[in-house]
Amino acid sequence: MKNLFVILKGFLLAGIAALLINGCVSSRSGEVYSRDHARQVQTVVAGTVESVKEVTIEGTKTPVGTVVGGVAGGALGTTVGSGSGKTIATVIGALAGAAAGTVAEEGLTRKPGLEIVVKQDNGPTIVVVQEADQLFAPGDRVRIIKANDGTTRVSK
Repeated sequence: MKNLFVILKGFLLAGIAALLINGCVSSRSGEVYSRDHARQVQTVVAGTVESVKEVTIEGTKTPVGTVVGGVAGGALGTTVGSGSGKTIATVIGALAGAAAGTVAEEGLTRKPGLEIVVKQDNGPTIVVVQEADQLFAPGDRVRIIKANDGTTRVSK
């Protein structure tokens, strides 16, 4: 019964970690603004889309996934063996869980994105990578929105 409780606790921790990880991810969308960008003057430049390529935006790698994975792996490791074997299994479980937690966090927070090449009406051609939440095609007229902190987004 104790082993079942430890296993269930590990799964519960992993589920909570997944929720926390997704809640901590900032958006790279062209439609989502951070609190810092609200009520701030931003520069808008018109342009024409030259090309669009599907890309993957790498997920985050924070200590949350590593720690929760390590705790869950360690908890599962305690269910194996006894004495020094149990200690070794706990350490191995914690290390494997930490590695798995890091990989899981990155995978859960990975997003499909677009690499959008835009010829600005007033100057050079630029490339912006953002989440794939809008459809763009070559020839589309777009707005390039530039914030003072260097953040740039493309919008129709």
